[in-house]
Amino acid sequence: MGLVHHGSGPPGTSLVDPTFADGLASYARAVAERYPWVGAYTPVNEPLTTARFSGLYGHWYPHGRDDRTFLRALVNQCRATALAMRAVRAVNPSARLVQTEDLGFTRSTPGVAYQADFENERRFLSLDLLAGRVGPGHPLYRYLLGAGVAPAELGWFAEHPCPPDLVGVNYYVTSERFLDERLGLYPPELHGGNGRHRYADVEAVRVCASGLLGPARMLADAFARCRAPVAITEAHLGCTPDERARWLVYVARQARAARAGGVDVRAVTAWALLGSYDWNSLVTRDAGHYEPGVFEVAGDEVRPTPVAEVLRSLAAGREPEHPALAEPGWWQQPGRLLYEPFGHAPPRPATRDLCAEAAE
Repeated sequence: MGLVHHGSGPPGTSLVDPTFADGLASYARAVAERYPWVGAYTPVNEPLTTARFSGLYGHWYPHGRDDRTFLRALVNQCRATALAMRAVRAVNPSARLVQTEDLGFTRSTPGVAYQADFENERRFLSLDLLAGRVGPGHPLYRYLLGAGVAPAELGWFAEHPCPPDLVGVNYYVTSERFLDERLGLYPPELHGGNGRHRYADVEAVRVCASGLLGPARMLADAFARCRAPVAITEAHLGCTPDERARWLVYVARQARAARAGGVDVRAVTAWALLGSYDWNSLVTRDAGHYEPGVFEVAGDEVRPTPVAEVLRSLAAGREPEHPALAEPGWWQQPGRLLYEPFGHAPPRPATRDLCAEAAE
C-alpha cells in the first residue's frame, strides 16, 4: 500500500511543512484501520528522489532549488515514514516497510569526480536516515548540518530507527548519470553545476562507451548497504512495445544474476501495470501523453501489450520466447551513443537507435 507517491499530499500541506509527518501518520493510522489485512506499506515512495525533484531541481512543488529545501523535504518525508509505520503497526504489528528509492549511479570525467562521489553517497541518504545511521561519523553529517538540519533531528532517527524490511530499487535507463565539465560537447539544456564547477549532467547510456552498469549492480549496492532483502520495484522503459519487452527481460535477468551472486533478491515488479500519463515530462506538463505498461488502457478496452506475454513467462519461471527478444535492446547497441563516447568499448557494427527514432 503506497500512501504518498511523488506529491505533497493534500493541498494544505507540502514536503517542507512542519506538520507533514504528523499528518501522514494520522492518515496511515486511518488507512490501517480501514484495511487491517494490508501487510506491507510504502508510506512515501522514493523520498530522496522526490526531495531532489521538489527541493533541488524545482520540478515539483514547492519548486525549491537549494540544499536547504531539499534536505528539509527529505528529513520530513523520512520522519513521516517512521511515524506512519509506528501508526500502522499499532493496528497491525506485523506490517512491513517496503522502502523504495531510485538508486542509480553517477560516473564522471576526472575533473568533477568529487561531485560524482558525493552523489553516489547521497543516493543512500533516505535509507541511512530511516536506519538511524546518520550521526557524526556519517560522510554527509556535516553537509546536513550546514544546510540547516539540527543535530537533534538526526538524533531522533537514531532513537527511533525504522529500517526497511525490504528495499525496493526503482531502476530506469536514465537512473545512471554522467557528469562532464566539457560543456561544449553537450547542448545548453544539459548544463548545470554545483556553485564550484559547471558541468553537463547526461544519461550515462548516451555517453559511456562501456554502457550501463545495470540493475544487478544497484541491487548488490543496496543489499550491502542495508543488509535487508531487495527487489526491483519499478521496471519500465518509455519506448516501443518491443523495447519495453526487452527491457523487462533485461532487468529480470540482471536480478537473477544478482541473486546468483548472493544478493537476497525477492522480486521484479513491472511498473506501471496499466501505464501512466505524462511521465515523459516528469508530470510537469498536462499533455495527456500516455505510455502503456503491461496492459494498455487508453480507450474503452484493456489490451495486453507484448510485455504481458513476457511477464507471464517470467512469472511462471520460463524463459520468454517473444520474437522481440531476438535482438538486444537499444541501450545495448552502439546507436545509443549521442555524444562523444567516454571511455573504451570493443567496436561493434552500427545499428539503429529505435527508441530515438520512435521519439522523433
